[in-house]
Amino acid sequence: MKFAASFVAASLTLCATPALAFERVTSETRFVELVEGKSLSLLRPILLRSAIVLEVTREGQITGRALRKPVTGAWQWRNGLFCRDLAYGDEDLGPNCQVVQVQDDQIRFIADEGAGDRADFRLKD
Repeated sequence: MKFAASFVAASLTLCATPALAFERVTSETRFVELVEGKSLSLLRPILLRSAIVLEVTREGQITGRALRKPVTGAWQWRNGLFCRDLAYGDEDLGPNCQVVQVQDDQIRFIADEGAGDRADFRLKD
């Protein structure tokens, strides 16, 4: 059980993708415009592409599934950062404030206020 939670936590924060020209999202308004009404699906690794799908609502909720378990949480925008608190199944993944970047239909979250691992998701209607 702990391995699966660690694996999902790492997958939600670590994702190697080619370097692209990402633009930093600095306002909550812009962030909500990007995610409202869309699902976020992990880009890589390929085996996990459909295994992690999330929705982030305007009202501050995070819902979805990761490796057949529910992901739930809440978020708020603080000092130009996406600050979230997540649970994966019964495991509390805890809070983390992240830098958000966007490029076309991809959104990137960089953990630990931009100093940590990153996770890239495709924005889907």
